Amino acid sequence: MPILRRLRGRRSARVLLVDGGGRVLLFRSLREPGRPAAGYCWFTPGGGVHRWERTARAAARELAEETGLSVPHTELTGPVARTSGYADLGWKRGWFSDVFYVCRVARHDVDTGGFEAHERATIVDHRWWTAGELAAPEEEVYPYGLAGLLTDILTDRLPVKPVRLPWHH
Repeated sequence: MPILRRLRGRRSARVLLVDGGGRVLLFRSLREPGRPAAGYCWFTPGGGVHRWERTARAAARELAEETGLSVPHTELTGPVARTSGYADLGWKRGWFSDVFYVCRVARHDVDTGGFEAHERATIVDHRWWTAGELAAPEEEVYPYGLAGLLTDILTDRLPVKPVRLPWHH
Protein backbone atom coordinates (compact mmCIF):
# COMPACT_ATOMS: atom_id res chain seq x y z
CA MET A 1 0.00 0.00 0.00
CA PRO A 2 1.48 3.41 -0.95
CA ILE A 3 2.62 5.53 2.00
CA LEU A 4 0.31 8.46 1.16
CA ARG A 5 -2.71 6.14 1.10
CA ARG A 6 -1.84 4.85 4.60
CA LEU A 7 -1.37 8.40 5.85
CA ARG A 8 -4.64 9.68 4.35
CA GLY A 9 -6.67 11.04 7.21
CA ARG A 10 -9.59 12.73 5.57
CA ARG A 11 -10.72 14.74 2.58
CA SER A 12 -13.20 17.47 3.38
CA ALA A 13 -15.23 19.96 1.40
CA ARG A 14 -16.02 23.24 3.10
CA VAL A 15 -18.15 26.28 2.31
CA LEU A 16 -17.54 29.96 2.79
CA LEU A 17 -21.19 30.96 3.25
CA VAL A 18 -21.25 34.72 2.68
CA ASP A 19 -24.33 36.82 3.39
CA GLY A 20 -25.49 40.10 1.88
CA GLY A 21 -23.69 42.03 4.62
CA GLY A 22 -20.34 40.62 3.51
CA ARG A 23 -20.06 38.30 6.51
CA VAL A 24 -19.00 34.65 6.54
CA LEU A 25 -20.61 32.00 8.76
CA LEU A 26 -18.37 30.16 11.23
CA PHE A 27 -19.05 27.52 13.87
CA ARG A 28 -17.47 27.64 17.34
CA SER A 29 -16.25 24.30 18.59
CA LEU A 30 -14.49 22.77 21.54
CA ARG A 31 -10.89 21.94 20.64
CA GLU A 32 -11.23 18.70 22.57
CA PRO A 33 -14.61 17.03 23.15
CA GLY A 34 -15.74 17.35 26.75
CA ARG A 35 -12.86 19.67 27.72
CA PRO A 36 -13.85 23.36 27.64
CA ALA A 37 -10.58 24.15 29.44
CA ALA A 38 -8.71 23.15 26.25
CA GLY A 39 -10.29 26.13 24.49
CA TYR A 40 -12.34 26.78 21.40
CA CYS A 41 -11.84 27.43 17.71
CA TRP A 42 -13.98 28.65 14.80
CA PHE A 43 -14.35 27.02 11.39
CA THR A 44 -16.46 26.96 8.25
CA PRO A 45 -19.37 24.61 7.53
CA GLY A 46 -18.28 21.44 5.77
CA GLY A 47 -17.09 17.94 6.35
CA GLY A 48 -15.94 14.65 4.97
CA VAL A 49 -16.12 13.69 1.31
CA HIS A 50 -17.46 10.19 0.70
CA ARG A 51 -15.25 7.95 -1.43
CA TRP A 52 -17.61 8.14 -4.42
CA GLU A 53 -18.40 11.85 -4.05
CA ARG A 54 -17.09 14.91 -5.88
CA THR A 55 -16.05 17.75 -3.58
CA ALA A 56 -18.67 20.24 -4.84
CA ARG A 57 -21.46 17.75 -4.14
CA ALA A 58 -20.01 17.02 -0.70
CA ALA A 59 -19.80 20.74 0.06
CA ALA A 60 -23.46 21.26 -0.90
CA ARG A 61 -24.52 18.20 1.15
CA GLU A 62 -22.57 19.33 4.21
CA LEU A 63 -23.94 22.87 3.90
CA ALA A 64 -27.50 21.51 3.97
CA GLU A 65 -26.79 19.18 6.91
CA GLU A 66 -25.03 21.80 9.04
CA THR A 67 -26.91 25.01 8.20
CA GLY A 68 -30.26 23.93 6.76
CA LEU A 69 -29.45 25.70 3.47
CA SER A 70 -30.01 23.47 0.44
CA VAL A 71 -28.41 24.63 -2.79
CA PRO A 72 -27.45 22.67 -5.90
CA HIS A 73 -23.71 21.99 -6.04
CA THR A 74 -23.68 23.92 -9.32
CA GLU A 75 -24.48 27.13 -7.41
CA LEU A 76 -21.23 26.91 -5.45
CA THR A 77 -18.27 28.91 -6.72
CA GLY A 78 -14.89 27.29 -6.73
CA PRO A 79 -12.96 25.68 -5.44
CA VAL A 80 -11.42 28.96 -4.29
CA ALA A 81 -8.90 27.61 -1.77
CA ARG A 82 -7.17 24.48 -0.50
CA THR A 83 -5.20 23.55 2.55
CA SER A 84 -3.64 20.28 3.65
CA GLY A 85 -1.29 18.76 6.17
CA TYR A 86 -0.78 16.14 8.83
CA ALA A 87 -2.92 16.13 11.97
CA ASP A 88 -3.71 13.86 14.89
CA LEU A 89 -7.19 14.82 16.05
CA GLY A 90 -7.67 11.90 18.41
CA TRP A 91 -10.58 10.49 16.42
CA LYS A 92 -8.52 10.46 13.20
CA ARG A 93 -4.91 11.00 12.25
CA GLY A 94 -3.06 11.27 8.99
CA TRP A 95 -3.00 13.56 5.99
CA PHE A 96 -5.98 15.91 5.84
CA SER A 97 -6.99 18.01 2.86
CA ASP A 98 -9.69 20.68 2.77
CA VAL A 99 -11.14 22.30 -0.33
CA PHE A 100 -13.24 25.48 -0.05
CA TYR A 101 -16.19 26.71 -2.11
CA VAL A 102 -18.16 29.95 -1.90
CA CYS A 103 -21.92 30.25 -1.56
CA ARG A 104 -23.54 33.69 -1.46
CA VAL A 105 -26.95 34.34 0.09
CA ALA A 106 -28.81 37.55 0.87
CA ARG A 107 -29.46 36.18 4.36
CA HIS A 108 -29.94 32.83 6.05
CA ASP A 109 -31.25 31.73 9.43
CA VAL A 110 -28.97 28.87 10.39
CA ASP A 111 -30.66 25.58 11.30
CA THR A 112 -28.28 23.12 12.98
CA GLY A 113 -30.94 20.40 13.27
CA GLY A 114 -28.99 18.24 10.81
CA PHE A 115 -25.88 18.04 12.99
CA GLU A 116 -24.45 14.58 13.57
CA ALA A 117 -23.94 13.41 17.18
CA HIS A 118 -20.24 14.40 17.28
CA GLU A 119 -21.13 17.87 15.97
CA ARG A 120 -23.83 18.33 18.62
CA ALA A 121 -21.27 17.31 21.24
CA THR A 122 -18.57 19.75 20.16
CA ILE A 123 -20.09 22.72 18.28
CA VAL A 124 -21.37 25.24 20.79
CA ASP A 125 -22.22 28.32 18.73
CA HIS A 126 -22.24 29.97 15.33
CA ARG A 127 -22.04 33.53 14.12
CA TRP A 128 -21.45 35.67 11.06
CA TRP A 129 -18.02 37.36 10.87
CA THR A 130 -16.78 40.35 8.88
CA ALA A 131 -13.33 40.38 7.31
CA GLY A 132 -12.30 42.99 9.91
CA GLU A 133 -13.35 40.73 12.79
CA LEU A 134 -11.44 37.82 11.22
CA ALA A 135 -8.28 39.92 11.10
CA ALA A 136 -7.99 39.96 14.92
CA PRO A 137 -10.04 37.11 16.45
CA GLU A 138 -9.87 36.29 20.16
CA GLU A 139 -9.95 32.56 19.40
CA GLU A 140 -8.30 30.64 16.60
CA VAL A 141 -10.09 30.62 13.22
CA TYR A 142 -9.65 27.95 10.55
CA PRO A 143 -8.56 28.14 7.85
CA TYR A 144 -5.63 30.45 8.39
CA GLY A 145 -5.75 33.27 5.88
CA LEU A 146 -9.55 33.44 5.83
CA ALA A 147 -9.67 37.24 6.40
CA GLY A 148 -7.67 37.97 3.25
CA LEU A 149 -9.56 35.41 1.20
CA LEU A 150 -12.90 36.87 2.33
CA THR A 151 -11.72 40.36 1.40
CA ASP A 152 -10.84 39.11 -2.09
CA ILE A 153 -14.20 37.35 -2.45
CA LEU A 154 -16.10 40.47 -1.37
CA THR A 155 -14.28 42.59 -3.93
CA ASP A 156 -14.94 40.01 -6.67
CA ARG A 157 -11.25 39.07 -6.93
CA LEU A 158 -11.89 35.34 -7.08
CA PRO A 159 -8.76 33.33 -7.74
CA VAL A 160 -8.41 31.67 -11.14
CA LYS A 161 -6.84 28.67 -9.40
CA PRO A 162 -7.53 27.71 -5.78
CA VAL A 163 -5.40 29.68 -3.31
CA ARG A 164 -3.11 27.55 -1.13
CA LEU A 165 -3.78 28.43 2.52
CA PRO A 166 -1.43 27.51 5.39
CA TRP A 167 -2.17 24.31 7.29
CA HIS A 168 -3.60 24.90 10.74
CA HIS A 169 -2.49 21.96 12.88
